[in-house]
Amino acid sequence: MPVYKAPVEDTLFVLNDVLGIERFNNLPGFADASADMIEAIATEAAKLAEEVLFPLNLSGDQEGCRRNDDGSVSVPKGFKEAYDKHCEGGWSGLSVPEEFGGQGLPYTLHAAVGEFMSSANMALMMYPGLTNGAVAAILVHGTAEQKKTYLPNMVSGVWSGTMNLTEPHCGTDLGLLRTKAVPQPDGSYKISGQKIFISAGDHGMTENIIHLVLARIEGAPEGTKGISLFIVPKFVLDADGKPGAGNGVSCGAIERKMGIHGNATCVINHDEATGYLIGAENKGLAAMFVMMNEARLGVGLQGLAISEAAYQNAADYARQRIQGRSLTGPKAPDRQADPIIVHADVRRTLMQIRSINEAGRAFMLYTALQSDIAHRSPDAAERQKADDILSIMTPILKGVMTDRGFENAVQAQQMWGGHGYIEENGMSQYVRDARIAMLYEGANGVQAMDLVGRKLAANGGRAVMAVFKEIGDFCEENRAEERLAPFTKAIKKGLNDLQAATMWFMSNAMAKPDNAGAGATDYMHLFGIVILGFMWGKSAKAALEKQDAGDPRTEFLANKLITATFFMERMMPETALRKARIESGADATMALDEAAF
Repeated sequence: MPVYKAPVEDTLFVLNDVLGIERFNNLPGFADASADMIEAIATEAAKLAEEVLFPLNLSGDQEGCRRNDDGSVSVPKGFKEAYDKHCEGGWSGLSVPEEFGGQGLPYTLHAAVGEFMSSANMALMMYPGLTNGAVAAILVHGTAEQKKTYLPNMVSGVWSGTMNLTEPHCGTDLGLLRTKAVPQPDGSYKISGQKIFISAGDHGMTENIIHLVLARIEGAPEGTKGISLFIVPKFVLDADGKPGAGNGVSCGAIERKMGIHGNATCVINHDEATGYLIGAENKGLAAMFVMMNEARLGVGLQGLAISEAAYQNAADYARQRIQGRSLTGPKAPDRQADPIIVHADVRRTLMQIRSINEAGRAFMLYTALQSDIAHRSPDAAERQKADDILSIMTPILKGVMTDRGFENAVQAQQMWGGHGYIEENGMSQYVRDARIAMLYEGANGVQAMDLVGRKLAANGGRAVMAVFKEIGDFCEENRAEERLAPFTKAIKKGLNDLQAATMWFMSNAMAKPDNAGAGATDYMHLFGIVILGFMWGKSAKAALEKQDAGDPRTEFLANKLITATFFMERMMPETALRKARIESGADATMALDEAAF
């Protein structure tokens, strides 16, 4: 059976020692997040993840969701009780303003505990996760009345939320959507159309489901300029603000899919459903991107979460499985064979996954911190810089961590050999669940093109230059520290490759855009490796400083430095490969005639 233990110690190390979260006590909500408070919250989140959510992961995958004859949807056994415990703990509202029933704590802390819970049960955690995205959109674009009406019950988990974007004929190209909105005399709209791939679309665990639906008002311009966003509750609210009559919203089917079987991914039909405009007419994309950015960070977190869970099971199995003898002589002479963890190639695989996970955790929390600064800092210059960095990091975090998360899940499954292919051992589920994160909320090729096509050139390259400067400054400021030289030199080499690739795009992609398309994914991963290396540099510096101060976490800090060294030696050289691929251009990629494929 699978195992999972939340990485509380490593998370606290990143928050306290690498990011120095106490430095941001001037920001709203951070003053309440003392070191003791953060540890207490992380410990309680770990307990919920390990004892309540994780035991339902395998069974939820095996049972799945079902649509009943009466059109209702049933979730796996135990999910409702676990969801209720999650709500009772106030976990969904951790970073939501107190005026709407949240706790007003940093989003960074929400992300930290979110990893634990997604590792424990990704499918179950998607129900409150989709609600968080809807809450974010209403917070930013809703009227005061809409916030008062919907947010308290959504934040408490009494009601849930969804994002209704995709239609059968269009995914990323939302300009093609056909769902229509007809204005009514009372100011509401009648919404008609079909949406597909709606995660947590129906489930019966909450009193109401608040769908946020993209639609086109009659007479609106074609394309993306004519899209609006609407609040469409499953049950129309009565005069007291409570769920009343059924709206014209129904689950037409549950998608049969590769993974996340415990989440009800639905076809949602809107048949003249009553909806309410959120934000301005024809400005729905702006509101949608609030949800999408929240979701993309959450999906990047899922990539890390699955990778961590898969790694723990691979390492646990490698310590137990005996097969063959070490090349340097028997390590367990009293047994018929050595545990496979003694073999160098097994170690290489585990170290590769571990090094990405630990740097990825720092990357995820660093990005979440930028979101907090961008939304909470009283300093306009600080807000702008953080928002710039966040705009660059979001597609990289989503694309790189989900690509790597899937690769790592596959490699973890490989540790189990044929036993990894057997469903009851749980490794197959990690592979299947990890796969969706590369696809939804914008497939990873779209993330790469967004990075290269939009984010690099935005505001004259201000955001990417801010990131380059922060990494370059770290290398320069620590250049004299001999113990950090192996890290700063490797990071600087990677940064040079990244800057050269960026300049190559500037020189070669304007006249020939296919050069950007052909190199976008390699560029995203080149950028990702440099960011992960940067996170390892910061982590190594923090570990050395703690060692010098006599910190009692002797083994933990020593292991941190060993893993950092592995990453610099074995992973950072990938930047040169990615740069070479980018600079090969698009000629061979585009040369074949369509009929030849």
